[in-house]
Amino acid sequence: MKRGPSSHGGICQDSSRLITPENSSALDKEASASWGLDPFALVEAAGRACAFAMEKELPDAISAGPLLVCAGSGNNGADAMVMLRVILMKNSKLRNATVLLSRFPAPGENNPRSEAIKALQMMGVPVIAWNGIENTLDLFRNAALIIDGIAGTGISGALEGIPLEMVTAINEKRNTVRGGGSTACREGAPLPVLVVSIDVPSGGGSGWKPAFPVIHADYTLAVEPLKTVLYTPALRPCCGKIIPVRGIFPQQLLARYGDAELLRWEDRRAAILPVPPDAYKYRRGVVEIHAGSTGSAGAARIAAAGASAAGAGLVRLVVDDSLYPILAPSLGGSMAVPASTWSGESAVGKKSSGTDRGRFKPDAFLLGPGWGRGTERRDVLRQALEAEKSGIPLVLDADGIALLKDLFPENHFPVFHGRAILTPHAGELEELSGIPKERLLSEPGLIAELAEKMNAVILFKSHVMILAGPDGRLGFIDGMDPSLGAGGSGDLLAGLCAGIAGRTRAADSFDPYAAAAAAGTLLVAASRRIKRRFYDPLELAQPAAALAGRAWLPHARS
Repeated sequence: MKRGPSSHGGICQDSSRLITPENSSALDKEASASWGLDPFALVEAAGRACAFAMEKELPDAISAGPLLVCAGSGNNGADAMVMLRVILMKNSKLRNATVLLSRFPAPGENNPRSEAIKALQMMGVPVIAWNGIENTLDLFRNAALIIDGIAGTGISGALEGIPLEMVTAINEKRNTVRGGGSTACREGAPLPVLVVSIDVPSGGGSGWKPAFPVIHADYTLAVEPLKTVLYTPALRPCCGKIIPVRGIFPQQLLARYGDAELLRWEDRRAAILPVPPDAYKYRRGVVEIHAGSTGSAGAARIAAAGASAAGAGLVRLVVDDSLYPILAPSLGGSMAVPASTWSGESAVGKKSSGTDRGRFKPDAFLLGPGWGRGTERRDVLRQALEAEKSGIPLVLDADGIALLKDLFPENHFPVFHGRAILTPHAGELEELSGIPKERLLSEPGLIAELAEKMNAVILFKSHVMILAGPDGRLGFIDGMDPSLGAGGSGDLLAGLCAGIAGRTRAADSFDPYAAAAAAGTLLVAASRRIKRRFYDPLELAQPAAALAGRAWLPHARS
């Protein structure tokens, strides 16, 4: 993921840009060396922007009670203190604020941090240095809002020393309140607290690993450009709500950087061409799905619903003969095909002996949801791999991914031909690649490397989805929606991928990265259309279809 200034056409050059911590440092250096934006100017701009974001997003928290700023020795601490100064100048209701430093500036020290300290002292704000938790306990006990500016992305390795002690104190305060239940209201018990981190939760810098201590924040004021580490699945829960803070760097400078992109439905839907007004079912694409087994018939049905919701013109669901009488009556417009009558010859352009199979030559294959791993599945997978080689998009999910290792036991994974989309969760990708899932969840660069080696798009499923293409494109889809954490959500996602792949292939506009990005963001957007409740993932097909139709169907004009 360490790419440096980017001119890659696939990296989004707008506010959805993400950057690695390493390249964030390079951006700061270029801003100072070539743009005249010295560290003092950058800290002032960042602190002011954070103050405005706080006032907009958390106006009540500012005046709720005692505010404690915990500031380390770097620019994150300076940002936090500038933010406090701006808030104090504009907010007469805030009368009880304290700054707790990891250390005072050395004699003669002149940097943005020392100047920020000086200004707050002149304003009468108590500024004290950390001297152990025993001497600062009351500050933490009484704080209603804690601003975390202890450490930024510049740290390498785990926190230690005083910064670690400060982080531990904040987490203990927050966890005591969260875990205290009704005891938090008793006399002498800790008051409720909000923790707001500047840029990243302290501890979550370059090279962060799950074993490293890190702040557990309620909000993160993410200073532009947003850092990739914020959307690493293992760290993302520690960030709370991420609030972008913009307006720090000139857009012309930001356009030179971009290691990844934050993918959103509002942006990604435009990458998929609309359906022509005169399109019929074959022009909208034929999707063939091999899914379902005894005990997992629902997975097949959900996958078919996803392909239909994404706009496929015809969905053919090939199922075991024992499932055919169960699924066929409930599929609506989708077709059920008994596996015993299926032939894959037409998929690769060969003449089929069937009476009507030539009419249903697939524009995309989906293999795997609830499919099982019987030996007969391998023959189907082999034919689908031949079809991908010949130009037909192939989506592999669940058992379809697991079976790859049976076909390629020595190399662990195959090399595709640029038209495959894999949708694994951490356990499935661990099984295929041999990389421990703990590393996959904390090192997105590993997924990017696998996508390049396999010449395939990988849509890694988690509370933050990671999308990696063989051409270097890398994206993150911020889900953080526990309603999606139910059996069947992945089946719907695979169906959405296949539906978009089939439709765009039929229209000669297939881009596997764009198709997977649209599918993943569509799933998250659909989940947010359902009011806060638990639901069967099959229900998501309806709001997904509504969103997809609004985006890709032609609208009548008066």
